[in-house]
Amino acid sequence: MTDHIYWKDGSLYLLDQRELPFKKTYVRCRTLKDVATSIRNMTVRGAPLIGIVAAYGVVLGIREVIVSKRRFTGRDMDRICERLAATRPTAVNLAWALNRMKDAYGRSHDDLDMPDSMLQEAISIHVEDIENNRMLSLYGAELIDDGDTILTHCNAGALATGGYGTALGVVRAAHESGKKIKVIATETRPYFQGARLTVWELFQEGIPVELIPDNNVGFLASNKGISKVITGADRIALNGDTANKVGTFMIALAAHQFRIPFLIAAPVSTFDPNIENGTYIPIEERDGSEVKYLKRQLLTVKDVKARYYSFDITPAQLIANFITEKGIIEKPFKKYIRMLFD
Repeated sequence: MTDHIYWKDGSLYLLDQRELPFKKTYVRCRTLKDVATSIRNMTVRGAPLIGIVAAYGVVLGIREVIVSKRRFTGRDMDRICERLAATRPTAVNLAWALNRMKDAYGRSHDDLDMPDSMLQEAISIHVEDIENNRMLSLYGAELIDDGDTILTHCNAGALATGGYGTALGVVRAAHESGKKIKVIATETRPYFQGARLTVWELFQEGIPVELIPDNNVGFLASNKGISKVITGADRIALNGDTANKVGTFMIALAAHQFRIPFLIAAPVSTFDPNIENGTYIPIEERDGSEVKYLKRQLLTVKDVKARYYSFDITPAQLIANFITEKGIIEKPFKKYIRMLFD
């Protein structure tokens, strides 16, 4: 799946993931503001995809300034990147993509075709993400055994990336290799990314999948209903502590208790070597109304206070392996993560 994001006639088109699986509609982004809004309001989500969308957002921001017949400057570039960086603070792929766009601007800022060069850089980021997903999926498929029942949380499929997926990419690659596997998807409250997106993707691929409430994981783990757990990630610290969709930490605890391998699939762009451990990862707290309402339908007492942290931190000691496009990372994580960047 690659049609969930595409560039056409000077605009960025994004499949509105808030409407899936019941409606397939696209949001057309013509401006920097449109892109920032689409990231913030969850039209798109998933760390790699957020980075890709932000890269295209830089291109739209540059074009806005040039259309206004004003000379584009480094200050304009900083303003654009700061606005996009502020949309969602946890996923490091966002900062990674913006830094890469800044580097591209530094190489081409004096060129007459600078806007076209910047668009090509955004396209490169997009294409490379798909290639990296396929590569890490091939590595990860080697860790999946014939007959495995694999639990996943949230959505780390094609919809969360440029295409193919990370955690679900591993599942796809194992399925394509002929292994008989089954997936258990958590519903993933409060946005139901598992129920709406993961199940939809796997169902389209013909991969056996069952949906469970988030609070069923411990019971299934204790009754040997899960062979392996695999998730994506939004930011991975130097020591291996990992930020992912809230609820991941509890799943990792259950997996550890019952000796179920807990695997994380993520591209190298999700690793943050500048953060020593998970205590330094910023955790986004979203509006509590997202817990109280579902599609504008009130679920609880109207005036009750609600809190919603989008992510939690899974300590490195609960993780068996990381799966990247450069291979499988084993313990000690800090040593091998540092090697990715050295």
